[in-house]
Amino acid sequence: MNKEISKILMVCMLLEGIITYINSFFVSGEPHYQMALSLIFGIFIAVAYKIDLLKLVGMESEIPCVGSILTGILFSRGSNYIYDLISSMVRIN
Repeated sequence: MNKEISKILMVCMLLEGIITYINSFFVSGEPHYQMALSLIFGIFIAVAYKIDLLKLVGMESEIPCVGSILTGILFSRGSNYIYDLISSMVRIN
């Protein structure tokens, strides 16, 4: 049960991050270079080092690199965002 809650929490935080980026890049109409660079570097680092937080909670994708790309999106949100995610998952488990 706790593992399932961790999966739900991970998906919710991923969706929130993705929606935030979509809103910033496409809806607001203003260029957000800092957010774009953060997204690019976050994904690059996660893919380059094969870091996959989804795999750690038992959500392994059949498509290579998807977990790392989504982890990179989480990384790009910043250390406070990741700290909150990990803290929430530790409390649940």
